[in-house]
Amino acid sequence: MSAEGRGGGGSVWRCACAERAGARSAITVLGRLLAAMGRRARERRRPQQQRGGEQGGGGGGEQGWSGGYPEIVKENALFERYYRGQAVVPAAEWDAFMAALREPLPATLRITGYKSHAREIRHCLKERFFAELRGLRVDGQEVEMPQPLSWYPEELAWHTNLSRKILRKSPQLEKFHQFLVSETECGNISRQEAVSMIPPLLLNVNPHHKILDMCAAPGSKTAQLIEMLHADMNDPFPKGFVIANDVDNKRCYLLVHQAKRLNSPCIMVVNHDASSIPNLQIDVDGKKEILFYDRILCDVPCSGDGTMRKNIDVWKKWTTQNSLQLHGLQLRIATRGVEQLAEGGRMVYSTCSLNPIENEAVIAALLEKSQGALELADVSSELPGLKRMPGITKWKVMLKDGQWFEEWKDVPLNRQTQIRPTMFPVKDEEKLKAMNLERCLRILPHHQNTGGFFVAVLIKKSPMPWNKRQPKVHQKLSQRTEDAEVTTTNADDGSEDTAEEPTLAENEESKKMQESQNSDTEQSKKGGVCGPPPSKKMKMFGFKEDPFVFLPEDDPLFEPIQKFYALDPSFPKMNLLTRTQEGKKRQLYMVSKELRNVLLNNSEKMKVINTGIKVWSRNSDGEQFGCAFRLAQEGIYTLYPFIHARIINVCIEDVKILLTQENPFLSKFSSETQKKVKDMAMGSIVLKYDPDPEKPDELQCPIVLCGWQGKTSLRAFVPKNERLHYLRMMGVEVFKAKRKEEESEGKTEEEGQCGAAQTEEGMDVEDKEHDLVTKMEAEVGEESSHSPVESSAMEVENKIEDLGQFSKNSNNHVSQESKDSDTNDVKD
Repeated sequence: MSAEGRGGGGSVWRCACAERAGARSAITVLGRLLAAMGRRARERRRPQQQRGGEQGGGGGGEQGWSGGYPEIVKENALFERYYRGQAVVPAAEWDAFMAALREPLPATLRITGYKSHAREIRHCLKERFFAELRGLRVDGQEVEMPQPLSWYPEELAWHTNLSRKILRKSPQLEKFHQFLVSETECGNISRQEAVSMIPPLLLNVNPHHKILDMCAAPGSKTAQLIEMLHADMNDPFPKGFVIANDVDNKRCYLLVHQAKRLNSPCIMVVNHDASSIPNLQIDVDGKKEILFYDRILCDVPCSGDGTMRKNIDVWKKWTTQNSLQLHGLQLRIATRGVEQLAEGGRMVYSTCSLNPIENEAVIAALLEKSQGALELADVSSELPGLKRMPGITKWKVMLKDGQWFEEWKDVPLNRQTQIRPTMFPVKDEEKLKAMNLERCLRILPHHQNTGGFFVAVLIKKSPMPWNKRQPKVHQKLSQRTEDAEVTTTNADDGSEDTAEEPTLAENEESKKMQESQNSDTEQSKKGGVCGPPPSKKMKMFGFKEDPFVFLPEDDPLFEPIQKFYALDPSFPKMNLLTRTQEGKKRQLYMVSKELRNVLLNNSEKMKVINTGIKVWSRNSDGEQFGCAFRLAQEGIYTLYPFIHARIINVCIEDVKILLTQENPFLSKFSSETQKKVKDMAMGSIVLKYDPDPEKPDELQCPIVLCGWQGKTSLRAFVPKNERLHYLRMMGVEVFKAKRKEEESEGKTEEEGQCGAAQTEEGMDVEDKEHDLVTKMEAEVGEESSHSPVESSAMEVENKIEDLGQFSKNSNNHVSQESKDSDTNDVKD
């Protein structure tokens, strides 16, 4: 066709070709430019790498131990000038303080789980693995023996200088490495920084406490709280519960994965901005009342300069601007926390920062606005063995250009949007003395070879001044509240009737307030006397969650289950729920009575990500045996006290057969077990091992397993990692070296052992949760991806590109709702 035939299209076609050619040319030029920039960057780094090796800050011969980051020079003049000026470190200790910051952080691990199992794991660690490390040399260096943290109860927390590289690459330590990886996947060991373990301990949790964890992800502190609720293994349903919140939807799924390892019916994960988390209501004797928490953990997002030993990027990125931007958000979260705290309750405020602007300044502002409703608790006698410094009472404010300000009146007008009055210490000596800021805890790195940390423990003595008039929310429950279904995805309103409940006006107004012009009287007016803010719709982010549907009392699904397992009349069947509204119910979950109360009364107020544990799974062949649902290992310790039928007590040799063989014949078991099975109908069963006190060399903690009885065989439905855990506890060697010829054998063995068990015992709830967790564990966790000493105990190899926002600093906790989050803020 001629150009004339093409008409106007010919010129368009030529223009398009020219544009494509121009684009290709631009891409080529850009590629060459980037390559040249890369070469120049590498050339600049070479002398820095040489200097880094000379300084011993991760280079040279220490690379095998610290992982090696020679390109980052551990110097920051502004950091040193700032903290020398703040006097947070005694002058005589300054050199030791800086030297400690330049050293790699020791790896620390915490033994989790219920007490009897925790003691068995501790015994296994001490007597088998740690004993093998004595006198061991790797790359010419002697391996230091792991040591228990002196202040952590019952030797359940340990620290070691073993790095990720040493653990992974040393054949002598491969068995220990495999143990750490497997036990972490089971939830029996947690890779957690030492100082991060302090806040939950200072909460003094009892099993009946209602607990709120305001900024919970990634979940190691939440796990500690759950363990404290279940201190008594004989109580499957403690009266207390944990509501774990995080503002980041994706990190909530990691939080779910961490919490579910402990298999508790008393944990709920929700997704809200902590600074405006809604007030919840509960039913008390047929009337609605506001839920106030007995314990609140307020581990706020922070600049994270206490983590410099593991997040070494902080050395080059540190600036005073980070703390100035975060102060307002931290104060709002802490204020929202004390609003929801019950009178006589305890709240722990903590950061992984050394900066007084994020620490004492927030606490002082909170105490001042509370007008005596709050006081700092004296915890000097708690956690004996923990070295600490008192909180400071005098500090200054510095801009990122190094300019100091000692009083608010000295701040020029053009800087009053960056610097706020609450950032300065109280000048009234009498008020300052009454605050007792020295009761705060400052943990310095050089004192016990840890990271830097700040903790303050607050006690609520009376209602907050803006909440003096207690809300009148005693109402008769509507019929809607009695419905069995609780939907969490179609909420139109995230607020409550503002005339009935305490709400801090600052949640809406704080960004507009000019605190520079507020007197004490004006501040109290802003605190809520003038009325609460207008209600606003709750914003939803992330996945649309399936509903929580409680089983009605007359549901025909439950009767065959009750008969088959001879459930005790006290079994709380009203606490059973599913995650589907239509079609067959494939999984049955269970929550405690208290969490059921919360779910039923707050479906429109909160976005629930997950709650409950799986207790029964539908079995396609089960109906012919009298029950369509088989027991799930995840919830067996919760269910077992209520089951009176289909229980087989087995000896330790039988347990070994069940865990090492797939579908073994009945003839392989002890004669006692064969007799018990003989007259029992086929189907799901409970396999129980009770320790014999007269045989101390055998396993001394009880084991409850889900099993299946066939015509001629008996099998256990237990996930692989849990199988390995029990076998280790019984002294059975389960280690296989990572040789190529054995890898294929191990893969075949895994498929054979787990087969159907893993099909039905895998990650429950939704596949989307499993996919997210698998992706996120590579990037998000208790340890940064840049950490020079990183235990492989929580290591997950697969990385993903779409979570790059976490890869720069995996401890960042980014608030989606606040303007204060322009900086990278670290949540340990």
